Amino acid sequence: MAGGSETSEAVQVLRRVFGYDAFRGSQQEVIEHVIGGGDAVVLMPTGGGKSLCYQIPSLVRPGVGIVISPLIALMQDQVDALRALGVRAGFLNSTQDVEERRLVEAEFLAGELDLLYLAPERLRVEQTLSLLDRGKISLFAIDEAHCVAQWGHDFRPDYLALSMLHERWPEVPRIALTATATGATHTEITSRLSMGGARHFVASFDRPNIQYRIAPKNEPKRQLLELLRTEHAGDAGIVYCLSRASVEKTAQFLVENGIAAVPYHAGLDSRMRAAHQSRFLREDGLVVVATIAFGMGIDKPDVRFVAHLDLPKSVEGYYQETGRAGRDGQASTAWLAYGLQDVVQQRKMIDGSEGDDAHRRRLSAHLDAMLALCETVQCRRVRLLAYFGQESAACGNCDTCLTPPQTWDGTVPAQKLLSTIVRLKRERGQKFGAGQIIDILLGRKTAKVVQFDHDALSVFGIGADLRDVEWRGVVRQLLAQGLLAVEGDYGTLVLTGTSGEVLRGDREVPMRREPEKAARAAKAKSSKGKRAPVDLPEAALPVFEALRAWRGSTAKEQGVPAYVIFHDATLREIAVARPAGTAELGTINGVGENKLAKYGAQILEVLAGGDGAGGAAAAAAGQPVDAAPSRAAPEARRAGGPSHSGGPASAADLPEPPPEDWDAPEPPEDIDW
Repeated sequence: MAGGSETSEAVQVLRRVFGYDAFRGSQQEVIEHVIGGGDAVVLMPTGGGKSLCYQIPSLVRPGVGIVISPLIALMQDQVDALRALGVRAGFLNSTQDVEERRLVEAEFLAGELDLLYLAPERLRVEQTLSLLDRGKISLFAIDEAHCVAQWGHDFRPDYLALSMLHERWPEVPRIALTATATGATHTEITSRLSMGGARHFVASFDRPNIQYRIAPKNEPKRQLLELLRTEHAGDAGIVYCLSRASVEKTAQFLVENGIAAVPYHAGLDSRMRAAHQSRFLREDGLVVVATIAFGMGIDKPDVRFVAHLDLPKSVEGYYQETGRAGRDGQASTAWLAYGLQDVVQQRKMIDGSEGDDAHRRRLSAHLDAMLALCETVQCRRVRLLAYFGQESAACGNCDTCLTPPQTWDGTVPAQKLLSTIVRLKRERGQKFGAGQIIDILLGRKTAKVVQFDHDALSVFGIGADLRDVEWRGVVRQLLAQGLLAVEGDYGTLVLTGTSGEVLRGDREVPMRREPEKAARAAKAKSSKGKRAPVDLPEAALPVFEALRAWRGSTAKEQGVPAYVIFHDATLREIAVARPAGTAELGTINGVGENKLAKYGAQILEVLAGGDGAGGAAAAAAGQPVDAAPSRAAPEARRAGGPSHSGGPASAADLPEPPPEDWDAPEPPEDIDW
């Protein structure tokens, strides 16, 4: 454990570089432990301030902090954000030419860097290992540590080799960080990275600003469009689809309906992917429609919604993907459209997956947990956190809290449906999918029913008391409860080992009745999509918008995302406080010494009614812009530490066969050699 002077130095770095006076949650404990030379495994939610847990120790300990990250496409932005704070950061990856790499290597060897970002693949290259041997290393930070989990949704084989870090550099502390991990994944991280002696820090995974909603799927693209128009017009967001074809069609659909949207998937060439990612980070109000190849490490703080048009394969994936919304702590939406076809196709994909039976059982267990979250009548947040072994009271804000679903006894309908499947098999030697079974139950004389003489079955029409949508719900929930299974390329329905209990009347089948209308956000946005920032007085709105306009033009000039300049939370505080000089401006959360010197004059000019151009000229000329800042900030203003934001300053008829481009999952978009 670090001593008092080291703790004091960490707080000084927090104030001087990042512009905050207090840590949040367990940040200080983690930082002190690593500064003192200890290994740490850190589980914190997205927006919880994980990055500070290795950035500050890297600035306090002698040497260079080595950050191992799978996200080479984002390394430039990560480094730019750190440099904007005055931190000497660099990266080595395959996007650089020889001269660029040599320059960074020279800076590392000369001790002129504070942080160096590497992809895990680089550590399999002897040249990289030799370079690290010749430099002074302060720590190893293993970001996105869940990538080491072999059966996880983001597995990267090169993470398995990272156990050698302790063997080669036994005196260098290591910190492994992730935003999502079940108990099993947590154990696997510890084991595979050889961190048995590490101290573990597990924060709450609760994201109280995110509203979780799961809607019955019915024309999902139209449902998505309604969500965007009524609640998220003009907002930045991410829409996840499982297939590349669906990504392209959905992005095109949104554009045709007036929504600024771009596709992102591994089938696009690397330049187009990079361009679309860059636009998303730098533009306001852009929607990215993507496969799960997109999103990890995205630090954009103002993502207002994450939508899933297809069922995620696991709760871990769902949690991590939805967690990309609302990094700034503002109200955000996690919306999922879920239907029978999702269950059918996911089951088929598992049956057809590579690997042994144990692997398929693991996949089925992941899917079962996701289905349980979709079908629950409990608070979504309670169920989600319980999956990660954490407790929570009902949130009062998810769809099941706002519109509690009714339950009903589905035993008799289940018996009717299962009996129909049995009769088709015994009397005709036939198996069919959900569409044909439902047509028989409803007594529909479709061409296919007549063709197979199914209108002569004794079960024909015995389910006319329920509607088509209700029968589809029965099938979906029987699949979710393991009382029905999917078989073959065409998704035919078959009984399971427990189906007989229902047919014999030995087991009741409670079911969830979907509400007629899905819950909306507690405070829906206007169609203009320009909701007033939370807790911002009306008098401060024009100032806030002026500061945002200045930030946008400054970011464009510098070629960086707007949040690299300042987060909205900092601009809101400036707009309310209206500091008269740099001494007062320096007390604002998120205004460190480097940013104060660089932007202080421009901000003061904006506050005085200008556009900041004069202040920019003064800063460029090196002219003083007021007295040095005082850090004797009012407690009320500085309390609470870093905001919930991204970036370094921010402390899941007959069914058709799956499409050929179905991503299960996509490979990482970049492998760095």
